[in-house]
Amino acid sequence: MTSLPASVLDLAPVIPVVVVERLDDAVPLARALVDGGLTAIEVTLRTPVALSAIRTLAEEVPEAVVGAGTVVSPRHADEAVAAGARFLVSPGSTPALLDAMEASGAPFLPGVSTASEVMGLLEREVREMKFFPAEAAGGLPFLKSLAGPLPTARFCPTGGVTHASAPGYLALPNVGCVGGSWMLPADAVSAGDWQRIASLARDAAALGTAGSE
Repeated sequence: MTSLPASVLDLAPVIPVVVVERLDDAVPLARALVDGGLTAIEVTLRTPVALSAIRTLAEEVPEAVVGAGTVVSPRHADEAVAAGARFLVSPGSTPALLDAMEASGAPFLPGVSTASEVMGLLEREVREMKFFPAEAAGGLPFLKSLAGPLPTARFCPTGGVTHASAPGYLALPNVGCVGGSWMLPADAVSAGDWQRIASLARDAAALGTAGSE
């Protein structure tokens, strides 16, 4: 099993955000992403099979670091970790959800979209966050503007991020990684075109390499 770094933001420059509609797709989809160099995978809790998919991937694709996204309740946090999720991502946060994610023992990224929300998390000594929905909430200019007054906050922007916009986000000093699903086009997933997904994943993984040069 792949070991975790100290921070979710340091898992990988690009984290694919995966919606698993059919449980049979989970393993080949994850293997395609891993083959392309994307080993950190966020499975969103948006479908009836999501928890089963996390459990299956934890058992059958140990080279992947599988986390749970769309964690919106304490129950979600508990169930996701019990299923094998190694990190948690939420679109926003409440005190009860933050308590549950902290108690889970898993690293987590609570969602924020305003300066006040960032400040509230910093008061709790939470310094790593998901910026969501990134493009709709102000995108790159918004994150740039936060770097000065709130320099200790680090982000994973997700929501509308594309292959074209990802490098701009990754170049910001307060961005550790980006999340997105552009490497998972619906027609490729529905057709089981894992080779195409692996190729798109390879292109996405290269964004992180380019950013480090």
